[in-house]
Amino acid sequence: MYQHIFFDLDRTLWDFETNSHETLIELIDKYKLVEKGISSPTTFIKEYYAINDVLWEEYRQGKIDKELLRFERFKRALDKYEIVDRKLVEDFGNDYVYLSPLKTNLLPHTEEILDYLRSKYILHIITNGFEEVQHIKLKNSGIDHYFSEIITSERAGYKKPDKRIFDFSVSLADTQVEKSIMIGDSLDADILGAKNAGMHQIFFNPNEEDHSEEITHEISSLKELRDLL
Repeated sequence: MYQHIFFDLDRTLWDFETNSHETLIELIDKYKLVEKGISSPTTFIKEYYAINDVLWEEYRQGKIDKELLRFERFKRALDKYEIVDRKLVEDFGNDYVYLSPLKTNLLPHTEEILDYLRSKYILHIITNGFEEVQHIKLKNSGIDHYFSEIITSERAGYKKPDKRIFDFSVSLADTQVEKSIMIGDSLDADILGAKNAGMHQIFFNPNEEDHSEEITHEISSLKELRDLL
């Protein structure tokens, strides 16, 4: 039934939490943030993630641009500890953007399932991540060769869940939505976005979070794709 599979990248294949956490720990040590007043690396990272999630949602909605997102997320995190230092914010943010894509942790069964799928389907990426960053992640983690097209929101001109990024991706892959399926961890951006575009979906839900949406398929482990595809 399907010929083309479209994957999300972060939190679906590339282990965003582990890679981000490793990078933040390194930078907290490099910039001596504990000595500057943060309560603990763990608390700071938790607060940063909460801020980052809010700003990413504003970015998806087009309310802020990526430069503001990259600066403001660390500024707000440091503001909580009354650390006011623009250069520190800029240096920390620039180092994070440079170092985190170099991390290579993948989610369990990623390479195993990509090896299985590539002999049967044409594989692609659709991501809201930044153009220059996502290509580095794919290359350094050794999975770039699995994918025919890497479609970022910057390349498409639209962000998930906007129907137009899925339309763009299908057109770029020279296929139809009926021959395509989307796999991702975000119910709103990946799954409902694809559904709105008329594309079947597989919700990757490793934490088995409750929801009431009608979707095509749902899995808690990537290895379950063997039974579906």
